[in-house]
Amino acid sequence: MLKKILNNGIEKINKAIDIEKKVLPAAIITAMLAVLVCGFIHSAGLFVTHERESVTVGFLCSGDESTPYSENFLRVVDAINIQYGSKIKMFVRSNVPHNAADRVLDELADLDCDIIFTNSYEFGEYTKEFAKSHPDIQFCQATCSNANDSPLLDNYHTFMGEIYEGWFISGRIAGAKLNEMIKNGEINEDEAWLGFVGAFQEPETMSDYTAFLLGARRECKSARMRVKYTNSWSDYRAEKETAEHLLNEGCIILSQDTDTCGVAVACENTSLKHHVYHIGYNQDMMTNAPNTTITGARTDWAPYICSAIEAIINNARIEDFVDGHIHGNDAGGGFEHGWVKMLDYNRTIAPSNYEEIVSESIEEFKNGTCMVFFGDYTGVAPYDQSDVCNLKNEYRECRYRSAPSFHYILNDVVIVEN
Repeated sequence: MLKKILNNGIEKINKAIDIEKKVLPAAIITAMLAVLVCGFIHSAGLFVTHERESVTVGFLCSGDESTPYSENFLRVVDAINIQYGSKIKMFVRSNVPHNAADRVLDELADLDCDIIFTNSYEFGEYTKEFAKSHPDIQFCQATCSNANDSPLLDNYHTFMGEIYEGWFISGRIAGAKLNEMIKNGEINEDEAWLGFVGAFQEPETMSDYTAFLLGARRECKSARMRVKYTNSWSDYRAEKETAEHLLNEGCIILSQDTDTCGVAVACENTSLKHHVYHIGYNQDMMTNAPNTTITGARTDWAPYICSAIEAIINNARIEDFVDGHIHGNDAGGGFEHGWVKMLDYNRTIAPSNYEEIVSESIEEFKNGTCMVFFGDYTGVAPYDQSDVCNLKNEYRECRYRSAPSFHYILNDVVIVEN
């Protein structure tokens, strides 16, 4: 059959050459010949891309479905099942302590995983080291920034949603709510305090709460923020107690970059006589705080993870299949690429212009006109007082990597409590 196809092809090529010799220069004839030959060889099945019949995927998670961060991360399991069905075999390991990462990675490798996704920043060092000795497995580390550091490994990648976009919109909604409270006489302008419960004093948390505050100040010029850290990613009691402390200091709207619903519960159960509200992160917390949670934002991990799996199926480089901002072995994306989503909103307490704020902001992000870290502000890095930023010149977050890099405390509008 192959011989017959090639003979037919050669015969047609010869006829084409006889005709074209009379009217076309030699260069064009040569080009036509190359195209025709490739076409006939392709139809003969000589160029075939072999897809894998099945792929084994491993997940290494710091929490489980009971914690907002890991619950949001593991939503991708359903997306994979819907998209690929039985073609994908999955192994999920949850509630893994950081000092047990090596052991669990070894377990997933023994299960013949083709690709392993890890979801905690603190797994990054272990995962990259493990990848060195397992070049036949692809490793994708979320929320980390060491993929492009030396040594550069072909099988180690990092990825993260550009969540500062979601925080900025959440901040605008909080600012609009403060404006309504000021207009209704519930608070004075100088009482427009936001509170933020953070895990650690590091760029991810600092970028999040700064984007949140700057979004709020776009709507409410008098908004300021108090920040307090728990020094843990997942400590329900500490988060709840820290939130209660901020509420007692006069914060009206609280948010968090931590992994439990402790902050939402503190807002819902407060004994304060004035109204307080909550903005969530990663997971809809209206079940825990139906009278106080307004909305929130989350990273949608499915666009990256499904694309990475697709690359493995096609025996291709992961970054060649990802729709997002590519930085070497690192990838990120915001609303434009579907990596960031807003959570549902509570219609009974959301500001009246909520939908307008969301649609306007997302459009600005998509067309590149929304400047988040920008304005008449200066900030200082907490660990290096000589490291100062002036936001009159826009600070472009995630310009060179997917993980946040903003690490300044804005003067006059942010108070960090030790």
